[in-house]
Amino acid sequence: MNVPAPHDIMMESFRIIEDEIGPHKFSEQEWPIVRRMIHACGELDIAPLVRFAKEPVEHGLAALYRGCPLVTDISMVAAGISKKHLRARNLQLHCFIDDPEVHRLAQDQGGTRSYWGMAKALADVGPGIYVVGSSPTALWAIAESIREGRVRPDLVVAVPVGFVAVEESKEDILSLDVPAIVLRGRKGGSGIAAAAVNALLELAFGVESSSHAPRENS
Repeated sequence: MNVPAPHDIMMESFRIIEDEIGPHKFSEQEWPIVRRMIHACGELDIAPLVRFAKEPVEHGLAALYRGCPLVTDISMVAAGISKKHLRARNLQLHCFIDDPEVHRLAQDQGGTRSYWGMAKALADVGPGIYVVGSSPTALWAIAESIREGRVRPDLVVAVPVGFVAVEESKEDILSLDVPAIVLRGRKGGSGIAAAAVNALLELAFGVESSSHAPRENS
């Protein structure tokens, strides 16, 4: 069996995505992120649901160039983020969902570990790129921090998945004064969240492909 190389598989996948999506209105910096998100889930119909609010790519890239930390809501999102780029740029990646203090807070005060883990990250880590791929309650913690004037992330990647409070939490983030990449609706997940971050890392520190689907004329 002639098994193709991983890079060849990805490039062919990107070509198919671009052919099937056709013309679109995403910018040259936005499209590689959307393309990676589609590649992560195999669903072309998420493209119209992706929103880029308040110049998130520009803010995200600037934060990465400064060496900002990254925070995820769950360990599965953290596991999917490129360690090659993190090591090369000495970027710190945090996930507090399994922290003993977070377990205690969830038991004593109620709520989810995702909420308390994100609350701890906001208090301990401060500004950075915050990535939510599972729990809308983690987005609640971020929204509360912004509204109360405590910590405003450099970028929020908001792609939790599910049926309870998911859509509302995403729309809440879109309503706030914070740069955000949001997948509206119920769809999302760890793989899509990590894919969006990896695309941003590639834009910052090494582009995988110069291939771009044609944009629609405005």
